[in-house]
Amino acid sequence: MSLGQRVSSDHQLTRLLQIGVVLEEVVESRAAHHLDSLPPAERTAIDEEIRELLTEAAEESADHRERLEALIEDLEAETVAYEEINALVDAQYGPPEDTDGVLYDQLANEETAYKFYDDLIDAVEASDAEFAIDRDRLLETLYEIREEEKEGVEEVAEIMEHRA
Repeated sequence: MSLGQRVSSDHQLTRLLQIGVVLEEVVESRAAHHLDSLPPAERTAIDEEIRELLTEAAEESADHRERLEALIEDLEAETVAYEEINALVDAQYGPPEDTDGVLYDQLANEETAYKFYDDLIDAVEASDAEFAIDRDRLLETLYEIREEEKEGVEEVAEIMEHRA
């Protein structure tokens, strides 16, 4: 996803932050449901390393969502409820077929989130607009989230390399 432009208004910033919230809700929902959605034989084959990865990913996405929601609230806007996104995720995505599918899906989720935040940071930094929230606080939050997403990509890739 490339934003390809500057963020020029509070309204546009709010919409982009709301996209970030939805992205985090999708990642959180998928990570939380991966183990439950696997066939029983595959579920028991999942080792502790993957269980921890998925648990941490769901918790991290929930944290990111809450941090983005705080920014959105300061812009006096609202977000889509997690329960609504969770229901859409359940209806849209089928369960992964196996452990490799879980890892590939998690890697794609982490990479998508990293790229989104990277692009959003670039768009905010390219802008000279005045926002209703503190620019330094906004960028600090986005930098921290992007770094955590980068670490998530590296963690999933490392697990996949050990299994290859």
